[in-house]
Amino acid sequence: MNKTDLINAIAEASGLTKADATKALNATTAAIANAVKNDDKVALVGFGTFSVSERPARTGKNPRTGEMIEIPAKKVVKFKPGADLTL
Repeated sequence: MNKTDLINAIAEASGLTKADATKALNATTAAIANAVKNDDKVALVGFGTFSVSERPARTGKNPRTGEMIEIPAKKVVKFKPGADLTL
C-alpha cells in the first residue's frame, strides 16, 4: 500500500473527500515526525509506538575496499507494533 492507496482507504472509511483525507494524513505524519524530532514518544494504543533510540559509534568495514571505518553515533526512529497490529 502506498500513500495514495492509504488516502483512498481513509477517504472511503471515514466519508471524507480525498482532499480532506490527504490533509488529515499529512497533518498526522507531520505531527508524528515533529514529536519524534523533539525526542518525544508517540504511542497510538492498539497500533504501536514511535520512539527515538540512540545507536552508539562503532567500527565497520567498507565492503568494497575492506578498510575499517569508524561509524559515528546517531539517533534513529524505532517503531514497536501494538497488540492489535501483530500478526
